[in-house]
Amino acid sequence: MSAAAVVTGIGVVAPTGMGAEEHWAATLSGDGAIGEISRFDASSYPVRLAGEVRDFVAAGNVPGRLIPQTDHWTHMALVAADMALADAGVVPADLPEYEMGVITASSSGGVEFGQREIQELWSKGPRHVGAYQSIAWFYAATTGQISIRYGMRGPCGVVVAEQAGALESLAQARRVLDDGARLVVSGGTDAPFSPYGLTCQMANGLLSTRRDPRRAYLPFDADANGYVPGEGGAILIVEDADSARERGAGTGYGVVAGHAATFDPPPGSGRPRTLDRAIRGALADAGVEPGEVDVVFADAAGVPEADRAEAEAIAAVFGDHGVPVTAPKTLTGRLYAGGPALDIATALLAMRDSVIPPTAGVADPAPGCRIDLVTGEPRAGRVRTALVLARGHGGFNAALVLKEPPGRPGRADHPTDDRSDR
Repeated sequence: MSAAAVVTGIGVVAPTGMGAEEHWAATLSGDGAIGEISRFDASSYPVRLAGEVRDFVAAGNVPGRLIPQTDHWTHMALVAADMALADAGVVPADLPEYEMGVITASSSGGVEFGQREIQELWSKGPRHVGAYQSIAWFYAATTGQISIRYGMRGPCGVVVAEQAGALESLAQARRVLDDGARLVVSGGTDAPFSPYGLTCQMANGLLSTRRDPRRAYLPFDADANGYVPGEGGAILIVEDADSARERGAGTGYGVVAGHAATFDPPPGSGRPRTLDRAIRGALADAGVEPGEVDVVFADAAGVPEADRAEAEAIAAVFGDHGVPVTAPKTLTGRLYAGGPALDIATALLAMRDSVIPPTAGVADPAPGCRIDLVTGEPRAGRVRTALVLARGHGGFNAALVLKEPPGRPGRADHPTDDRSDR
């Protein structure tokens, strides 16, 4: 890539908080946000727990005309985009409209909106189905609404790769910047909670059915029993580094330095999974050696077989216990397309503050998981390079490398970069 892509703004709408700083404080303190599903009556379902954004209110935060036209997942993305643009100090009207793009990720689309309209269809007839059903459920609805709201008429798109999608959206944003755009709104949110949405998720057989929020989602733990779903995510402003400096935005939170994606072979084929290839490809794309990586934000499926496969892939690249690994998503559940975007935001904040957040709840690492999992308390240390991993149901693998912006001084309380203990 000829131009550096830097993240200059972060907007978070997550179970752990509204806004990057609220989310970051909850993450460092280990404040879990998993609880009983409240968006509908889930008492008859085997899955009862979720990571919900309980303090979110669309009214007053989303233009009133858009609320009945769009789904909850788009509402959250619009609020997060507002936060991210404000954080980056971007006034869209001040920039050329065809040099700004929007590339987001989605997994479930507008399932709540869609279920409501389908219920109207079957209970009252087709005349009671709203016209916006045709677009509100669609995966590209969030991209379209952000583009329209801010007058961003440059390259726009959406990536659908389940949990891996948000990493792909950042990679595509980097390509768009290299082709001449100045700014891209990227990342993703998801809102998978309605009776229909939960039923679809349960079909994969991977969700935890436990009732104790503290024991329901334990990736890499000997007691792992599936994952807890969640909603929300993060929206990020990705800019051409030169353009960002010209408008006075400084060096940003970090550089999107490398990316790679692979796809696993079909089950039963006898061929190996390919996450390790994605990791190596992303490192090569970034020009980074394994020993230069300070932390890995794991996909953390919470399913024993999948956890073991991820741990093996990490160990194959970095060696046994060769790099700190964390999965702060234990506080929120897996947010599907919103999850990796939130991991990127969290990794950038870890880079800013020189601290690795812990994997909450995990106390008994599973046999065979030969990784240095950060548990208990945050771990202090300079974070210059972070690797974020994501896997989507069906075989998607993605890896994204983030690097500290050039010229950023180290924090006075962690001035060294000692990797000798690895």
